[in-house]
Amino acid sequence: MPHDSFDPTAPHPRQTDFSFEVGTRLTNPDGSQALGRTGVIKTPHGEIKTPAFIAVGTKATVKAILPEAVAELGAQAVLANAYHLYLQPGSDLLDAAGGLGKFMNWSGPTFTDSGGFQVMSLGSGFKKVIDMNLVDQSGPDDAVAPGKERLANVDDDGVWFKSHLDGTKHRFSPEISMKVQHEIGADIMFAFDELTTLQNSRGYQVESLERTRLWAERCVREHFNLTDDRVGKEYQALFGVIQGAQYEDLRRKACQDLGAMAFDGFGIGGALEKENLGTIVGWCAEELPENKPRHLLGISEPDDIFTAIENGADTFDCVSPTRVARNSAFYTPHGRFNLSGSRYKRDFTPLAEGCECYTCQNYTRAYIQHMFKSKEILSHTLISIHNEHFVVKMVDDARQAIEDGTFHEMKADVMAKYYARKPDPQGLPALVTTA
Repeated sequence: MPHDSFDPTAPHPRQTDFSFEVGTRLTNPDGSQALGRTGVIKTPHGEIKTPAFIAVGTKATVKAILPEAVAELGAQAVLANAYHLYLQPGSDLLDAAGGLGKFMNWSGPTFTDSGGFQVMSLGSGFKKVIDMNLVDQSGPDDAVAPGKERLANVDDDGVWFKSHLDGTKHRFSPEISMKVQHEIGADIMFAFDELTTLQNSRGYQVESLERTRLWAERCVREHFNLTDDRVGKEYQALFGVIQGAQYEDLRRKACQDLGAMAFDGFGIGGALEKENLGTIVGWCAEELPENKPRHLLGISEPDDIFTAIENGADTFDCVSPTRVARNSAFYTPHGRFNLSGSRYKRDFTPLAEGCECYTCQNYTRAYIQHMFKSKEILSHTLISIHNEHFVVKMVDDARQAIEDGTFHEMKADVMAKYYARKPDPQGLPALVTTA
C-alpha cells in the first residue's frame, strides 16, 4: 500500500463516543500496586463493568442458548466472529438487518474479532485448535496439520484463503476486514493481524510483527474512512492486536508501536505458553496506555482468568464453556466433571449447589444426564447456561473482590477448591454403600 500523509496516531473526533474509565486498582499482599484494576467500558449499547468475561457467539449465537438467556445468566456482552459471518450469511446481510445486535436480538454491547485466527488455523488444517503449549521450531514456518492442505497464504498485502465451507477462494486484507466488521456492526472490533504460533521461528515472528504493524496502520486509516462514510451509524471502537509470541522484546515493541496509534483499546493475542501467560500479559499492561481497555483473546479456565486479571487484562473471551458442555462437562466450585458418569444417574441435586443459574434452579443432574444419554440437545442448552453463568459470575466476584480489597484471599480460596483434584463431593449419598 502506498504511504501518504495519513497519521495513524491522530484521533478521530467520534472516538469520544467510546470510553474507558479505570476504577479500583488491585494491590499486592504487601500493599504495593499491581497491574490489575476494575473499570467501566462505555459503548453505544451499554456499559461493561470490568474485569468481565465476554460470552462467545461465533455465528451470531452463543451455541444452544437463547440471547435472552445469555442476558439472564449475567453476560454483559457477546463476541462474534468476522470470518464465519463473512462466509455465512454475509456481512452485507447483517448490515441490512441493522447490525449484529438487532440481527440476533441482543441489546447489549457486542464485539467482533477480525477473523485472523480462523484464517490461519482453518487455513493450516488445524480446525479450531492450535497447540500453544509446545515451543518446537524444528519444522517449517508454513507448516500444516498432518494430512491437510494449506488453505491460506499470507503476503504483505493480506491473505488469500479457501472457505472451509465450500472451498471458494476469498481475500482478506486490513481494508476488507474493516469493511466486513463495520457491516457486521459490533461496538468493538479488532484490527486484522497475522497470528503466529509457538512453532514459528523467531525470524518469522519478527517479520510477522512488522507486517501486523503495517496492517494496523491500514486498519486505523480504513476504520476512520468508513466511520466518515457511514453517516448515521453509531461509532464502533477499534482495538489493535498485540502479537510477539513468547518474546519480551517483541511484545513490548508491539505494545509501543500500536500503543502510539489511535486505537480505542487493545487485544492481546497470539501464541501464549500457559505458564508464561501472566508474565506476557504483564509486559503488555506495563507498556500499553493506562486509559484504554485490554482484551485477552481466548481464555476461560479459572487459573488463567485470575492470572490475567491480576496482570492487567480487563476483558477476555473463550468458547470453552459451551464447547465442553456439549460433551457433558460442567463446572463446579470443586472442579470440572463429566455428567456422563454413572454416579449421576440418581443424583437429584443441581449441577452446583448454591448456583443461581436457571439450570440449577430448575433441573437436576439426573435429568440432564438422562437428556445427554438420550442424545437430546436440551442437555447442551442446560449445561451451557450453567457453564457460562459459572464463568461470568466468577469474574464478577473477582471484580467485586478487587473493589473490596479481598482479591488475593478470594483467588486462594477458589483455586484451592477448584484444583483439589478430588472426586465431586456433591451428591455423595447416592454413592454410599453399606459394608
